[in-house]
Amino acid sequence: MFSPTFEFSLLEQQLPGGSVRLVEATTGDSWIELKSHALRQACQLLRDHQDCQFNVLSDLTAVDWFSPAGKKPVIADPRFEVVYHLLSLSRRQTLTLKVILPRPGGDELSKDAELPEIPSIADLWLAANWHEREAFDMFGIRFKGHPDLRRILCPEDWEGYPLRKDYEFPLEYHGIRGR
Repeated sequence: MFSPTFEFSLLEQQLPGGSVRLVEATTGDSWIELKSHALRQACQLLRDHQDCQFNVLSDLTAVDWFSPAGKKPVIADPRFEVVYHLLSLSRRQTLTLKVILPRPGGDELSKDAELPEIPSIADLWLAANWHEREAFDMFGIRFKGHPDLRRILCPEDWEGYPLRKDYEFPLEYHGIRGR
């Protein structure tokens, strides 16, 4: 099991107090949890610092912790987290970052004005451009500063975000029955 203690210490020294937390996993790899306001600075430091060199963003995804009625409750507030998987080719090491997104207000997240937001890192790793668009399209997470944040898998007129746990597929789309 990998524990990113060096990376955590570096980030803890460079970022504002309370912005970073090391989460030691009991199984699998541990990760570093960040506040959203510290994400860009942390990513840039992890990419550029000579002792880190995380030069590849291998994956970016989101998790919806919503618990539908009747199911065993899980973490539901805050509801979303964004997960970043970084790779250092020179060090042959991976690192997982997680950002817990604060609930933007209210329980209904279907309106675009109420989408949770996080800074874009598309200018730091080009791969983030596609991954952020996918997370926006599937989960409705807005990546502030993204150069072209629009749907990538669903049609532009699709309503809702299909990977949210409370999403209900439409009965019909442009005259085509869905069920």
